[in-house]
Amino acid sequence: MATKHTEKTDVENWLDNLEVDPAKARDARHMRRIAAAAKALDGAEAELNEAVTEAREAGDTWAMIGTALGISRQAAYQRFGKVAP
Repeated sequence: MATKHTEKTDVENWLDNLEVDPAKARDARHMRRIAAAAKALDGAEAELNEAVTEAREAGDTWAMIGTALGISRQAAYQRFGKVAP
């Protein structure tokens, strides 16, 4: 599943191509950290969706999936029902 953070992000490209006045230069580590966290979050979300889909295909119930996530079966179905019927 392709996401907006699978390749070099717009923010990373923007940061790499800035023409910075040394007198006004700032450290970009915070922006890079945010971009990295967003990329990791996208990857984790994709992994979770895949895991839930495989669990459903294997016959696991929404109650079991909800328990694994620490939420109700209804909440699990509401969140993942369209991804993993």
